[in-house]
Amino acid sequence: MMEQRKNLRFHVQFRSSFSSVGVVGGEGDIVDLSINGCRVESPTVVQPGISLEIQIATKVPELAIHIQQAIVRWNRGKQFGLEFVTMAPQEWSRLQHTVKQIEMEPYERDKQAAKTDKSA
Repeated sequence: MMEQRKNLRFHVQFRSSFSSVGVVGGEGDIVDLSINGCRVESPTVVQPGISLEIQIATKVPELAIHIQQAIVRWNRGKQFGLEFVTMAPQEWSRLQHTVKQIEMEPYERDKQAAKTDKSA
């Protein structure tokens, strides 16, 4: 039985780096993202239950989103799921903004395509 997600997750391709004091450190690709968590593809094995600090490199690289604490909820093969627990208020608003932008992208593309069709 799959647990129901509270928030929509969006397919993304962001680089990330993560670490846990004295336990694990590594890099991976965030392949889906919501305002509550993400799924990471990484060769680094992490155990469910551990707490990670994570940096998410969004499309604006110098504005990586820093999440102070994220809990590993599951791992399968080279993927694991994180639930975001602690982040600074400005990071939280940047995360919300990033998710909103991703959510709007298909509509923006459709609008651009419609404009292009009309001008042809």
